Amino acid sequence: MTEIILDGSAVKNMDDVHNIFINALSLPSWYGRNLDALYDCLTCITEETTVTLMNLSLLEAAAGAKWPALLRMLYDAAEENHRVTVREINDGDKGE
Repeated sequence: MTEIILDGSAVKNMDDVHNIFINALSLPSWYGRNLDALYDCLTCITEETTVTLMNLSLLEAAAGAKWPALLRMLYDAAEENHRVTVREINDGDKGE
């Protein structure tokens, strides 16, 4: 199983978001670094994968205007591919 953690305390911008996915999923050098390309990658995953969103208010600030589209894309990908799960850990929660 793969766990991808998008922690708002560590993510400063959308480049960081893409870098996290590139590293976690070993995406190729030609990966497009945009939400459409990321959706395509997530919907093709064949291994159980959890995307955990932590420190949501900081993550939202880091993603800026892209936040609604990022969130929608993650949940759409999870709906399309049953191997992908998205979970949110609200600020202050320990995820337990």
